[in-house]
Formats: sequence, C-alpha cells, structure tokens
Amino acid sequence: MFEILFISTINGVLYGMLLFLMASGLTVIFSMMGVLNLAHASFYMLGAFFGFEITLHMGFWAGLVFAPLIVAGIGMVVERYGLRHVHRHGHVAELLFTFGLTFVIQEVVEMVWGKLPVDYRVPASLDFSAFTVFATTYPAFKIFALLVSVVIFLALLMVIRRTRIGLIVQAALSHPDMVGMLGHNVDRVFMLVFGVGVALAAVAGVIAGPVLVTQSNMAGLLGPILFVVVVVGGLGSLGGAFVASLLIGLVQTYAVAFNISLADVFGSSPLSGDVAFYLDDLWNVTVAQVAPILPYLLLVLILIFRPRGLMGTNNR
Repeated sequence: MFEILFISTINGVLYGMLLFLMASGLTVIFSMMGVLNLAHASFYMLGAFFGFEITLHMGFWAGLVFAPLIVAGIGMVVERYGLRHVHRHGHVAELLFTFGLTFVIQEVVEMVWGKLPVDYRVPASLDFSAFTVFATTYPAFKIFALLVSVVIFLALLMVIRRTRIGLIVQAALSHPDMVGMLGHNVDRVFMLVFGVGVALAAVAGVIAGPVLVTQSNMAGLLGPILFVVVVVGGLGSLGGAFVASLLIGLVQTYAVAFNISLADVFGSSPLSGDVAFYLDDLWNVTVAQVAPILPYLLLVLILIFRPRGLMGTNNR
C-alpha cells in the first residue's frame, strides 16, 4: 500500500505539473490580455513535434531550448498579424479565431509528420532509474520534468510579482493608455506576453513528448482538461492554476491506482427487484472507469458553488 501511495503521488504530482506548464501559459495570456486562447494546446503539440525534430539532428537539450523559441516566434506572429486585428471585434471573434487555428495547426502537423505517432525517445543522459521503492523503479526523466515544472512556476511568480517587467505587463492590462503615455509600447508588450505564454506550452510539449505519445491528435486529448484546470483554479490566477493542476493530477492518478468499486467495498448490492436490475452495473463500476470524467465533474461543481474558481479574483 505504501508503494502504491508513494508512486501514485509522484505520478500525480508530475502529471499535475505538466498540466500546470500548459495552463500557466494560458493563464498568463488571459490574465494580462483577456484572451482565452482555444489553440493553446495546439502550441503544446507544436512544441512536442519541434522538439522531436530538433532532437533528431541536434539532441534533446537543443530541442528543449530551441523548440519553445520557435513556437514563441510563431505565437508572436499569430498575435501580431491575426489576433490583434480580431481583438477589436470582441471575445466571440477571438474564440472563433483561435478555434479555427487549432484545425489549421493540426492539419499542418499531419501534412509534415503524418497521423502516426513519431518515435520521440527519452534522451540517453536521463534514461536511467532515479530511485527504487520496493520493486518499483522511477525514471530520472520524470524527476527532471518535475523539477523543470517547479522551477518555471517559481520563475513566473518572481517575474510577475517582483520585477519591473511584471509590473509593466500588469499595468498594461488595466491601464494601457497610461502605460503607453509613459513610453512603453503596449502592443509589443502584449505580443511578447502571448509569445511567452505559448512558449510555456511548448516546453510542456518537449518534456511530455518522450513520456506521452507524440502524435497529431495530442492537442485534442489534453486540450479539454487544460481548460478545466484554468476554470477550476480561477480565470487569470496563476496560483489557482497551480493548485487545480495538482488537484486534478492527483485525483486522476489515485483513481486509476485504486481500482475498486462499491461492490469491492460493501459486497453485493443491497438493492433488490427491478431497481437492482437497472443499478447493478453501476454498483460494479470501478473508480478507474470513471477517472476520465472526474475533472469534468469537479468543473461542474466549481461552476455551481464557486463560479470564480478556487483562487479567481474576477469573472471576465
């Protein structure tokens, strides 16, 4: 039991931190620009594929550095020549633009790399066991991914709350005219913020690519859960995204690890007659079988009882 708890906790924290890497970029973009980027998971996918391609020619470490920079450049171009012009027409136009962008990116990825998964492997320098708990060994690469996620979280908090750049960016959101009068280029600030946001998603893609399957539908697999994290944590709250990511990661991991049902706990169903006939299957459903819907159930409960999220401060 201790082994299951320990390994499940580490796996849950790792999965949660990967979610946070993606959600943090989306949160930064929304909190500073008011834009809910539906194509954010697609930039995560681009990070994985660019990381794979660069790794083939220059190694994993080069991919970890250059793939996010390339995705950041693509994001800034999208903001400068697309989203900036759409922004003036309101949030509905932004949502439609970013929604269409997801399909464009997916089609481009399929044209270049195909629909089948690519062979994105863990780098040899991190392909060893970090430690052993009882009979279970834990890969060093997962520990590396966890450390990178934690470092990025702390760096984001430091930049946003403690540096002059962070103050300028926050001021540009609430008082753009005043910031412009002080000599700062507000449009350039927003473009850089969007670039940094999608670069964070690309970092998650480079790290998650060797662990998860790198394929053309990976954005669709993680995209919905990404918005669950942002809404549960609170739109625009970086701390809320961090808490929600860990919560969802742990809940889903524990649900899979402890594969039990009501029948396992309480024995045979106490119901009888027609009621038992219709509800007997429900009595035998395991927690692992309902694990995929647990985050969405949490989302529904949050929207009912706390619409602003766990740590949200506004309802934009």
